[in-house]
Amino acid sequence: MDRLRLHTVLGNHKHVERVKSGALRSDLFDLAFSEFTPTNAAFKPMVRELAFDVCEMAIVTYLMAKARGKPLLLLPAAMVGRFQHGYALCRASDPLAPTGLEGKRVGIRSFTTTTGAWMRGILANDYGVSLERIKWVTFEDAHVTEYVDRTERAPPGKTIVQMLKDGELDAVLGETSSDPMLQSLFADPAAEAARWYQRHGVVPVNHLVVVKEALAASRPDVVRELYDLLKRGKADAGLPAGPDLLPFGVEANRKPLEFVIDYCVQQDLIPRRISVDELFDDTTRDLN
Repeated sequence: MDRLRLHTVLGNHKHVERVKSGALRSDLFDLAFSEFTPTNAAFKPMVRELAFDVCEMAIVTYLMAKARGKPLLLLPAAMVGRFQHGYALCRASDPLAPTGLEGKRVGIRSFTTTTGAWMRGILANDYGVSLERIKWVTFEDAHVTEYVDRTERAPPGKTIVQMLKDGELDAVLGETSSDPMLQSLFADPAAEAARWYQRHGVVPVNHLVVVKEALAASRPDVVRELYDLLKRGKADAGLPAGPDLLPFGVEANRKPLEFVIDYCVQQDLIPRRISVDELFDDTTRDLN
């Protein structure tokens, strides 16, 4: 069969270095990489224009696109996974506890970011925070055009961290900073994350990989080999021991996907509950 050239976007992660360098290659296809900084700049053209054959994608963006009929298929290959408790800030001069967010103005880059969805789910389900009692302030629109964003939009030219420092926001999600004027919302984020992991046994996965459904339909062999190539790249990367922050395989990703789907339903990011099995087809459902 003809050798394919796949237009591809993947971030510069350690576990894809050998794939991106060409040290790991396929006999069936070539990967033609486009670079986006940050990588999330590629998500909008992928969901709106199907601009690439293969693309790293935030899982919430994918769930929102899938629920609205976009012809994209998930590969169970994690590109970014991390515990989220360190991605919430308040002012050191006016510290807040998570339960103190109700009634406050909280900034986030976009209401539909995956880190935001994970953090809101954790706040609501583990700390009893009423998300409806928070005034959300956002800076960007959603990648998926069909989503109606009802949050307050920050004034043009304003930046999220500066608004926090200036007292125009009480807290922000999805950000880190070494500025001494700011501190973590959680007194000990690492300890909170460890307790959360012990309680739930879930690694919050942020980014996986998607391909066009048409590619999977026409060349399932290519899609399966692409997954195997990425899996070999992870195996070669010599990642540190501990909780696997980059799960590969449908079953390894099932519980994180169930969690984030529940959070998306709770937060009205998707119009209906999607089952994990709906995210895969006959080509990808058995990938492990």
